[in-house]
Amino acid sequence: MFGLFKKKTEKEKLQEKYQQLQKESFDLSTSNRKLSDQKAFEAEEVMKQLEKLKSPQPPKGE
Repeated sequence: MFGLFKKKTEKEKLQEKYQQLQKESFDLSTSNRKLSDQKAFEAEEVMKQLEKLKSPQPPKGE
């Protein structure tokens, strides 16, 4: 009940968006290959953003 109003983290939002794009890409793969490839590319861009969040940031000023 207390998690009802919990805000999603940036990582959770990106993971959800990645899964949505992957699903759209899969669904389009049988009807529109070009659009499917575009969705797959967008999903890969989101994955790159996720990996940036995972990697430790170097200290600034050094």
